[in-house]
Amino acid sequence: MKALILVGGYGTRLRPLTLTHPKPLVEFANKPILIHQIEALVEVGVTQVILAVSYRAEQMEKELSAAAEKLGVNLIFSHETEPLGTAGPIALAKDYLSDSSESFFVLNSDIICEFPFEDLIKFHNKHNKEGTIVVTKVEEPSKYGVIVSDENNCIIKFVEKTPRVYFK
Repeated sequence: MKALILVGGYGTRLRPLTLTHPKPLVEFANKPILIHQIEALVEVGVTQVILAVSYRAEQMEKELSAAAEKLGVNLIFSHETEPLGTAGPIALAKDYLSDSSESFFVLNSDIICEFPFEDLIKFHNKHNKEGTIVVTKVEEPSKYGVIVSDENNCIIKFVEKTPRVYFK
């Protein structure tokens, strides 16, 4: 099984930490944020992780190679030479992802939680849809955007970040 992790951001809100370290390598609970994610992916059978890199890519390659080897996971670095937005790095890595019909994970590198990957795989396989997205409710969605879904929890549309969102 494979995973693609989007790690290309500059981490501007974490400055000055990210002036010398890319955000995914900033430590949380005594290890880089990205290592928490990779460990959780390995636990559910992921053997190949594609990192969509941009900012400080060489530093990430250097610092992550030994950790990946210890975890028994193959790291592939997909280099974004210019900012491609959120979906752009996914399209850039399509050759790595499309060589198999197997499902794969796509993650943002700055998420820390108890990753429900096993439950997610079961849910995705049970519903047999093209994709499954994990979201969470927040008090103030204007910073994040909103997913509008139907009664079966199928996404109808995405509402991008807005100054204020009103619901019926």
